[in-house]
This record gives sequence, structure tokens and C-alpha cells, in this order.
Amino acid sequence: MDTAIRTIESSECRKLLAEDPAIRILDVRTGGEFESVHIPGSYNVPLEALREHAAELASLDQPLVLVCRSGARASQANAALAAKGTRQLLLLDGGIDAWQASGGDVNQGGAEKWALDRQVRLVAGSISLAAVVASVIVPQAKWLAGGVAAGLTFSAVSNTCAMGDVLAKLPYNQSAGSDIPGVLAALRSGEQSNVPG
Repeated sequence: MDTAIRTIESSECRKLLAEDPAIRILDVRTGGEFESVHIPGSYNVPLEALREHAAELASLDQPLVLVCRSGARASQANAALAAKGTRQLLLLDGGIDAWQASGGDVNQGGAEKWALDRQVRLVAGSISLAAVVASVIVPQAKWLAGGVAAGLTFSAVSNTCAMGDVLAKLPYNQSAGSDIPGVLAALRSGEQSNVPG
């Protein structure tokens, strides 16, 4: 099975979108991140939901551009869809950050929500700092900081993030816009996403 990641630059993506109305953009960030900022016409299919519905998404006969903040989650989405047989996959190089930096249009929501990787850094740093401070009184607490460090190292090596997966389930990261059955129906019918900005 070909799971090679085919990336596309923002400028090339804009050109393809203008030339081929069948291309769809799947944004695999959390609903909260998507509400804050997203590419017009894109569909929000958070990574966990994409994994659950990979077979249904793979049955679509449309080219898909996968987007996240910087590329890590979109790479995981690529692997999940490619494993189910999807062949028309492109990954937006640099994600929404690169899209915005290149002057690509975006829809912005109300309050900006922190990107998932920023949330992970806050939680991991807070746990580690608290463990180091606590180790002054309870020396064994230093092992908690070591455990977080080991988890972050594994996360980098495996390109996965267990803490991110847990944080993605928090209400803060959810959105009413992540309607997977609705997204699947719209994709099957060939409708453009009309997510409000």
C-alpha cells in the first residue's frame, strides 16, 4: 500500500483549487482550532474522528488536501486514509500556518483558541515544573518530570502525541461544527463546505 506523503505548497494548492472544483480540503485540527481560523470551504474532520471514519472517507472518489496546524496531524491522517485505500491525497506543506503566511484567505471565528501543540507544551511544562518543585519535599516526585520527558521524547520519535489525543477530547477543543455524518453527506453529494467564518 502506497502511504507516501505527497505534499503541496500553499500557492500550488490555491491554483489546484481554482482549476479543479472537485478537490476538497479536510482540516484535521480540533473543532476549537477550526473555529478560530480555517481555509474557506474546508471541512472539519478532527483526527480522531477521521480515524474512526477512515473507511467511509476512503470510499470517496475525490482528491483530498489534508490540513492541520503545521503538518504532523495531517501526516497521521494521510497514513490512516492511505491504509484504507485512498490514493488521491495531498498534504498542505506547513499547514494552516504556511497558508496564512503565504497570504491565503482564511475565515476567522470569535475568540482565538490555542493550537493543540501549544496546549500540550503548557500541560507538560506545568506538570514537569510542579514535579521539580514538589521534589524538594518529596524527592520521588522528580520521576513524574522524568515520565513527562520520556513521553515527549516518544511523541517526537513516533510522531504521535498521547497527551494531545487526551486534550483534544476536552470540551474547550470541541465544536458544534464537527458534524461527521453531515461532512460525509456533503462530500458524497459534491457540495462545497459552507462553514460560516
